[in-house]
Amino acid sequence: MHPILFQSGKFTIYAYGFFISVGFIVSLILASLKIRKLKIGISFGNLVDLFFYTVVSSIIGSRILFVLINFNDYRRNPMGIFKIWEGGLVFYGGLLLAIGVSLWYMRWHRLPVWKVADLISPLIALGLFFGRIGCFSAGCCYGKETSLPWGVIFKHADSLAPLNIPLHPVQLYDAANSLAIFFFLNWMEKRKTFDGQIFWLFLFLYAITRFFVETLRGDPRGFLFGNLLSTSQGIGVPLAIFSLFMLFYMKNKCRR
Repeated sequence: MHPILFQSGKFTIYAYGFFISVGFIVSLILASLKIRKLKIGISFGNLVDLFFYTVVSSIIGSRILFVLINFNDYRRNPMGIFKIWEGGLVFYGGLLLAIGVSLWYMRWHRLPVWKVADLISPLIALGLFFGRIGCFSAGCCYGKETSLPWGVIFKHADSLAPLNIPLHPVQLYDAANSLAIFFFLNWMEKRKTFDGQIFWLFLFLYAITRFFVETLRGDPRGFLFGNLLSTSQGIGVPLAIFSLFMLFYMKNKCRR
């Protein structure tokens, strides 16, 4: 709705980048409070470094997958690849790369992998909440046309969504979904029975709920199996199945 929050001369604050930054700062503050309370064996310095590498790798991975999905557009305008402040990140691309980088960092510094993963998972959901608010502001990740009374109409010339057409506010659907997952995972943290449970539960819940949100998306999603599934749905289905397997496997392993 408002892609640009502030502009003075050449200095511009884009809504998308602003909300991503807010999500990072809020998540880092909450994580620092958690490690002091839970005493899980990670210093504040390690936490800041881990967050930095995770955020950078997630942005790179998300952008790479988005560019691959929309390769024809960027082939004609290769410099547009670097304009991430205009929107255009695919969560699963960032997730996969961030998991790999985070595992490398935690193994290298001998941190308790599953304890840290459980700590960070709810905060990823919170970061997604802020990120989707940024998407809504920029107009990216827009929904299909709708006649429902809560359909939103984008009118700003710099918006990435089609203008003057009522669309499903799927960015807000996903934001609400991510916030609900954040609160649920925080509730579950006090009730978990094994380390790693919150991490795999987050992946399972987000993959399942994101699958249904995808059905209302109107932007180019990349399609698999003869347009049956979007790229995110194609990644989400096996991810949900694997996450469910890991939940049962680690629970049984903990019992033994």
